[in-house]
Amino acid sequence: MSVNKPSFVVLAEFNIRKGQRDAFLALAHNDANESLANESGCHQFDVLVPEEDGNTVILHEVYTDRAAFDKHLEMPHYKPFKEGTDPLLEGEPTVRFLSPAERPQN
Repeated sequence: MSVNKPSFVVLAEFNIRKGQRDAFLALAHNDANESLANESGCHQFDVLVPEEDGNTVILHEVYTDRAAFDKHLEMPHYKPFKEGTDPLLEGEPTVRFLSPAERPQN
């Protein structure tokens, strides 16, 4: 895998308090927009909602590497997201860190 190819994926699943989804989505979309605009190591940032569950939001983020994600956590736009969403949640989010599996070469 090339050094410049995005190789660090974050999946974060949030359980939102009833009636708070719109407020959470506004904060999440702002974080996504700011991340994509201001972080060269952030390549993709999707805010996803499952069809079957109106109280869950999943963030799918793709970074160059773990260092780029760690930098994201220090950006000025992250703090308002973190502080603003904490009271909107039923509990701690489930966060998974992944990397793409190498495809076999034929």
